[in-house]
Amino acid sequence: MNNNEINAAWFINKYHCNPESIKVVMINEVVPEDVKDDFYVPDSSYSQSIIGLFSNAGMLCDMQELLEKGIYVCNAVKTPKEQSVIPILQIKDSLDELEAELALFDNLKVIMLMGDVARKAFNMIAKKQTGKNVIPSGSTYKLRHNEYFYHDIRVMPSYICTGGNLLIEKGKVSIISEDIQLMLSIIGDCHE
Repeated sequence: MNNNEINAAWFINKYHCNPESIKVVMINEVVPEDVKDDFYVPDSSYSQSIIGLFSNAGMLCDMQELLEKGIYVCNAVKTPKEQSVIPILQIKDSLDELEAELALFDNLKVIMLMGDVARKAFNMIAKKQTGKNVIPSGSTYKLRHNEYFYHDIRVMPSYICTGGNLLIEKGKVSIISEDIQLMLSIIGDCHE
């Protein structure tokens, strides 16, 4: 078996889902300090954030149901924050793992970049592979109204989807929910 086959087998075993069924990857900024708070741990803070955002977008689901619908959520930075601002070196240290993770999915239609760190990490991967950034510099509020593509995959900048900022900045919750609705329309899911 080659590395992609090993990684695919790991993915199937861990998530009970075939990577070929994944149409969307939502890349959050950073893993939580406690692994029990990550996306695929039932009732964790990260999973509750995502489930709430999808609920606001009109889709009631849990994390396993998202996977079954072809939506996978991961983190760009694979080690917990060491400071309030994630240093570029910490982002770079996770790039190989993020790139390998993305390589599992042959049928992607959309990549959502949930926050500036996710955007930086993805742009680094894209620049390494194509020589240019996918998403230009600028405020997410302005950038999110434009269409960006990486090969034939739609890339959507949005806001970070976890953490206390969602409790404080209610306007961002609405914006993220709008972005999720757009993503669902792109992949043809009518939030059954």
